[in-house]
Amino acid sequence: MSSPALPLLSLLETRVVGVLVEKQHTVPDTYPLTLNALVAGCNQKTSRSPVLEASEAEVQAALDHLKSLSLVVESSGGRVMRYAHNAGRVLQLPVQSVALLATLFNRGPQTAGELRINSERLHPFGDISAVEAFLAELAERAAGALVRELPRRAGERETRWAHLLSGEPENVPLAAPLAPGGADAVSIGEIAAIKAHVDRLEAQVAELRATVDALRRDLGA
Repeated sequence: MSSPALPLLSLLETRVVGVLVEKQHTVPDTYPLTLNALVAGCNQKTSRSPVLEASEAEVQAALDHLKSLSLVVESSGGRVMRYAHNAGRVLQLPVQSVALLATLFNRGPQTAGELRINSERLHPFGDISAVEAFLAELAERAAGALVRELPRRAGERETRWAHLLSGEPENVPLAAPLAPGGADAVSIGEIAAIKAHVDRLEAQVAELRATVDALRRDLGA
């Protein structure tokens, strides 16, 4: 049985789902997320494109719409409401496809190589061909395509993929043309690997700062 077609989602709504999927895997001890944690995840400065500055009221409105579509479920355990995604069940997708969609929701259009690197913490793909196989399934889905391969433009060495849950994607230009092929040329995959490494280092620094701040409070410094 095919799943019913969803209405188009806003950028913030797809970001909310993407953050819920991401945090389910990266911080399972605090998942489902509180509204405050979800707002922080949506407005995160690293691993996000575009970077947003959504208010608590805007995120709550996005949650309310997503709940009406059953893409988000609410639980009342503890002192505050918490939220979890239901994307796999509603869209009838395996965890691999949900991981790829969430990465597109959080980071925008990417190549298969970038998706493999950026979705590693959500689902480890063995190689790029595995990523491409799941992208092809999402693009050829009987209930309606959820991703599209963007046309290669001048200066690009690899094609990028974009999700379709917010409608047809704009073919966003790169910040600068890639260098011509040669021994000194850097591939998009290599750039993505560097970016992913920087993101991990920034996250570790943030965690260390939080630990130091907590110790200082305990010591009354």
